[in-house]
Amino acid sequence: MAINRRDWLRASLLSGLSLAAAPAAFCEPDPELPAGYTPPKGGVLKARLSANENPYGPSPKALKTITEAAPDGYLYAMEYARKFRKLVADTEGVPEEYVLLGAGSGELLTAASLWAAYRPNAGRTIVAPDPTFDALPRTALKHGISMDKVPLVAADGYDINLNKLNERVGSQTGMVYLCNPNNPTAITVDPAKLRAFCGAVGAKTPILVDEAYIHYTPDPKAYSMVDTVMKGSNVIVTKTFSKVHGFAGLRMGYMIAKPEILEEIAKFSTGGSGLSMTTLRAAMVSMQDTDFVNYSLGKTRESKEYLYGVLKEHNYEPLPSGANFVMFPIRMKGEDFVTRMMDQGVSIRQWKFDGQYWCRVSLGTMPQMQAFADGLKVIS
Repeated sequence: MAINRRDWLRASLLSGLSLAAAPAAFCEPDPELPAGYTPPKGGVLKARLSANENPYGPSPKALKTITEAAPDGYLYAMEYARKFRKLVADTEGVPEEYVLLGAGSGELLTAASLWAAYRPNAGRTIVAPDPTFDALPRTALKHGISMDKVPLVAADGYDINLNKLNERVGSQTGMVYLCNPNNPTAITVDPAKLRAFCGAVGAKTPILVDEAYIHYTPDPKAYSMVDTVMKGSNVIVTKTFSKVHGFAGLRMGYMIAKPEILEEIAKFSTGGSGLSMTTLRAAMVSMQDTDFVNYSLGKTRESKEYLYGVLKEHNYEPLPSGANFVMFPIRMKGEDFVTRMMDQGVSIRQWKFDGQYWCRVSLGTMPQMQAFADGLKVIS
């Protein structure tokens, strides 16, 4: 497909470039290009594997519901927000007052960072692994909160070292933040160890566990920390529909925590009032559409196994993935790898940590994964 300027710029930014030029057919080249960079031949983006999106969603049932809900778009959606909140509470096994809705978990992570920044008599530092998803840390830094980052290292298999996180918690710690499975590494923390951590460290400071990719674990309920909330721990759990449900552009997420914590965090969020009629009604259907969820998970596993084979063929060693993306060390500068893959019509992401450049590739459809394989063959 030909890509327009807006999609071109977005894909390039998601791929780690400062700015990319749209194809000449659409506009003049932009001035802020990496040296020697040229767009893909014909301006065709064959595979967007840079944002961990689910290419199989929203489900057919959700799409049908969106169509049916659209004529009611003139109505405010409070009734459906209440219904969806109850559905979440029933599904998660918590009282309704333990649930806060948001436009994706991104809104709720931002609200939590603002709560940490402006909470009276609280520490001014957030302890977090590095690298991890940066939405919360990025907002916190803008509001005067410092980050105490615990590097992920080869000696730990790039797993989150809970003992090291615990050692960093002190009188100035206002929150501990971690993503499980972690983004960008896709490594999953052992749930028993994480529960013990939540029980011990939660007594000292709030812990926010970002569970955006929890559906991709072997047993989402067993791996989730929602049960620690019900045991009274100061744990905050966020979940999103952006991944397995395919709602990245529809925006739906929720937070689970003790009511007194949610009451404070809600002051920095819309409380779900910004959610549309179409999204709410579609989310209610999607949350109960286990057939589609299982279908998406199965297709993701197929793409992952195919990708593992491709990487092995080219002598790359990926980290074990518990999510819908895979990270592996690369043998050139990350910026160069991103640019050369984009030249092949494939967008991916790059990181540098522990003295090594890394590529993170999302798991797309089989044609998209084959486009990645073809591109990798050219640049390797």
